[in-house]
Amino acid sequence: MVGSYPEEDQSRVRSAVRWSEELHAGQRRASGEPYIIHPLNVAETLLNLRLDPPTVIAALLHDVLEDTGVGRDEVESRFGPKVTQLVEGVTKITMLRAKSRSTQSAESIRKMLFAMVKDIRVILIKLADKLHNMKTLHYLEPERQRQIARECLEIYAPLAGRLGISWIKDELEDLSLKVLQPGAYLQIRSYVAERRSRRADYLEGIERAITEAAAKEGIEVEILARAKHFYSIYQKMKRRGKGLDEIYDLLGIRILCEGTVECYTLLGLVHDLWKPIAGRFKDYIAMPKSNRYQSLHTTVMGNDGRLIEIQIRTYAMNQTAEYGIAAHWLYKHGRGNTRPEDVRPEDLSIINKLRSWNSGDGSSDFLSEIKDELLKDSIYVFTPSGDVIELPKGSTPIDFAYHIHTDIGNHIRAAKADGNIIPLRRALRNTQVVEIITSAKARPHLSWLRFVKTHRSRTKIRQWLNKNDRSVIIDRNIVVKKERTGLRGLERRAPAAPPAGSETEEKADTGPRGLQYLDRSRVGIRIGDQRNVMIRIARCCEPSTGDRIVGYVSRGRGIIVHRASCPNLAFIKDFEERHIDVEWETISPRATRRFRVTARRSTDLFSEIEGALKKYQGHLIAGKLHPNEKGALTGTFTVEIDRSEAFARVLKDLRTIPAVLDIHQMRGKPAV
Repeated sequence: MVGSYPEEDQSRVRSAVRWSEELHAGQRRASGEPYIIHPLNVAETLLNLRLDPPTVIAALLHDVLEDTGVGRDEVESRFGPKVTQLVEGVTKITMLRAKSRSTQSAESIRKMLFAMVKDIRVILIKLADKLHNMKTLHYLEPERQRQIARECLEIYAPLAGRLGISWIKDELEDLSLKVLQPGAYLQIRSYVAERRSRRADYLEGIERAITEAAAKEGIEVEILARAKHFYSIYQKMKRRGKGLDEIYDLLGIRILCEGTVECYTLLGLVHDLWKPIAGRFKDYIAMPKSNRYQSLHTTVMGNDGRLIEIQIRTYAMNQTAEYGIAAHWLYKHGRGNTRPEDVRPEDLSIINKLRSWNSGDGSSDFLSEIKDELLKDSIYVFTPSGDVIELPKGSTPIDFAYHIHTDIGNHIRAAKADGNIIPLRRALRNTQVVEIITSAKARPHLSWLRFVKTHRSRTKIRQWLNKNDRSVIIDRNIVVKKERTGLRGLERRAPAAPPAGSETEEKADTGPRGLQYLDRSRVGIRIGDQRNVMIRIARCCEPSTGDRIVGYVSRGRGIIVHRASCPNLAFIKDFEERHIDVEWETISPRATRRFRVTARRSTDLFSEIEGALKKYQGHLIAGKLHPNEKGALTGTFTVEIDRSEAFARVLKDLRTIPAVLDIHQMRGKPAV
């Protein structure tokens, strides 16, 4: 593919290969292979994306600043400032060192996402780097493999999707599934392989019928047939609570044509040939996804009662669907493609969101918000004047109001969707027309924090409450209720920021023995003569989101947050006089729990566990089963549920699964 570059660029790429090989000489990867194999694979992925020469050269050199003795100046003298800036951008992400692996991961991801705003090619290099690392993950320790795979599934695969690079997203998801759910992965792979020949004959008949119908209308088409990738099949099993043999829409057909009008004509032809399934049609041509993806999607009842998903799009739309943002750099000399320096990354909604986002810190709260808002599915709703508003899936009328303007959010009284009054906590649906009704007397409520979805809404509600509601103080995801404690002298004051570079500013997030800070920022309250009171998490019981909690106003150490069931509370002499009501911001916080299972051999145990969890809006994070010496299966599962107290009911339901012989909760926090 280097051959598609002008001769001068070909020479520069080959020079970068030789120099990288020289610099990494003697270095080995965990697999034992020469290190140069890695940058070569990263560069090859970017060549497959047909990116510009500076990006490919930067991929070949992306580790030299960190792993060799080469400095920035030497890279710039050889390959110029553009390549150097890209190499530096990737290096700044990977060279981060933090006290804990989870903090390091969160901060790395924060840096990576905000690097997108400056030059999105840095992220494309990082995605190619992650793809090759995932392919060689089996050389690492099992727990490290699972940690990396979870991060990949939660961050990097959705990010590739938001950037529109579908084939990288699919590969990352399948590679993650192979590590996190090896049993399910092998089962799906075997199932798909066994039916390959039968599927080929069946799809050939479908293709022939479409081609003949299109030819009668004078439309030339190209038809691509495929099976769904493994992770999408696994997701279908989870959502529907069914086994593989009950999932019928595993077949996919993609029809490519020249123009948009032809797409709609072909849709009509397909619906004439086979009966469409109600509620399964989506028009992403009229309403493109935020990553510019365009296509018509429909599901039909094919021959022999099989469901077939059909996508119809133009060749240009298909190029965007495959390459996403990278389609801007398709390097065909002389064809007039967009030059890299002319690309405007702000055209992508994810870039616009990041520009308006408070840069935050590297905390897990920030990372959680990134996962829930920026990397999850979106919905598109309309204002009464017809403007399209993109919001995270699950957003409410309050999120919509704050998206329009802060004052509208602060004074929302009611909302209409498609002309009907709806509750403010109700999740909006795709394509609804939303109207906000305001009142000068309306004001934000603490309860809003429990169901709004967007970062902007939460920030604006917190700001208003901290400024105007003297009964509460909100710091991160803990609410301190002042007026219910009977404590006097508890009043608001402006937080005092430490001077830049001071010892206070730079010290780690750890407090006196037995305590841990929730956050470095100071809470704006005063208790008696104590100023700059801090909220801290008691290390003796380490309450986590979902636990019942209580606060203790200590002398000189701020508000200490304990589990309500903490045995140490009985030894605090003045606890009754100095306790204070605290609660998590969300009334239904996510709680992570683990349990151990012994079960009979079963092919659908994972699906049955998923079905039991689904009743309580929970999901399976990780699970592993292996045969024991008695021929049964044993293993551990990590799950996430909305309410901590629901876990007992989940275990009760799990015990009713026929294959389950024994099940019990595991104490202690799950490994990160």
